[in-house]
Amino acid sequence: MRHLLGLLGITILLAVSASAQGPEGTGGGNELGSKTSRNSGSASSSGYDWGYSPWQFSLGYQYNQINLTGNSFSTNGLYGDLVRNINPWLGVEGQMGAGFGNTGTTTSPSNLNVKNLFLAGGPRITLRNHTRFEPWVHSIAGWEHFKFTQTSGVLGSNSGFGGAAGGGMDYHLGERTSLRASADEIWTRFFSTTQRHFQIAGGFVYNF
Repeated sequence: MRHLLGLLGITILLAVSASAQGPEGTGGGNELGSKTSRNSGSASSSGYDWGYSPWQFSLGYQYNQINLTGNSFSTNGLYGDLVRNINPWLGVEGQMGAGFGNTGTTTSPSNLNVKNLFLAGGPRITLRNHTRFEPWVHSIAGWEHFKFTQTSGVLGSNSGFGGAAGGGMDYHLGERTSLRASADEIWTRFFSTTQRHFQIAGGFVYNF
């Protein structure tokens, strides 16, 4: 986890430096460069070429397999993230996710309703190409909160470190809109131990 936090810090420093200098080549700046790329022709000899946008926002559905107590249970919910693209391949991402579920027989007492909130940020690397498919990977770190029906004892209201690493694929519907599918492994730190969880998500992306 120390490596994850270190990577986040280094990436933020690189992002600030890159933002101040601006990307190389025609355009002289992120916004102008991206617009020039878009306006230079929507198709290349090998397919599509949407360029890249300075900002990207996505919203969608998430499914989490939670392993907080040693026996897994699931939550369903919504996620949203905002990415500031520093250049065509590097961006800085902020993400929020909220899940809702029931522990079933995996906890004692059983059948506890559970809510969780995840807030994190970090670097994203995107492979731009001349197709509608745009793969990316990310590594983010932040804060995780769980709240159970039980208001006392171990499974009450708990907050701690949360981090995630994984990737996904965006499919361009047009110049500004895309569909997204992603998968992440999530780490949390509760009860003086480290837990690992799994998440899959899908939604819509708007580039601006």
